[in-house]
Amino acid sequence: MDTLLDLLNSRPLVNGKEQDALGDPATGRRWAREHGGEGSLAELALLRETRNSLRDIVHGESPPTALSPLLEGVHQIPEITTDGLQWTVRTPPHARLAVEVVLAWAATERQLPGRLRPCANDECRLFLLDRSRANRARWCSMAVCGNREKARRHYERTR
Repeated sequence: MDTLLDLLNSRPLVNGKEQDALGDPATGRRWAREHGGEGSLAELALLRETRNSLRDIVHGESPPTALSPLLEGVHQIPEITTDGLQWTVRTPPHARLAVEVVLAWAATERQLPGRLRPCANDECRLFLLDRSRANRARWCSMAVCGNREKARRHYERTR
């Protein structure tokens, strides 16, 4: 799930400017390798496509079927081991990391439905995974976005 959030949050706004961790080939390669990928240009292109599709899905702008093209050529193979049944995912090498992110998104939706969401701060592009019992988390960071929103509301009340 960490790679899922890292990918969704790989295009933040910093001082009003977009910083894309996958935009430049050198930084993109580094990002992919840090997350277990190979860092090829084909992998980076697929990761950007995956990120954009997932962002649209989480925002409710696209249906989950938008991920279908990303899963072409992917197979799940059952294997019996001493520990029981185990599923192995077979995918082209450049697609492995993107497929793992899609599978992490599917697992998150199944285990924690509705808890992967965009930050409530309109000036923020980050996403959060709400693990709270009450399912009320709104901000990617209470220290940054939550504090800004509370300060803004306080300022409006006292004006």
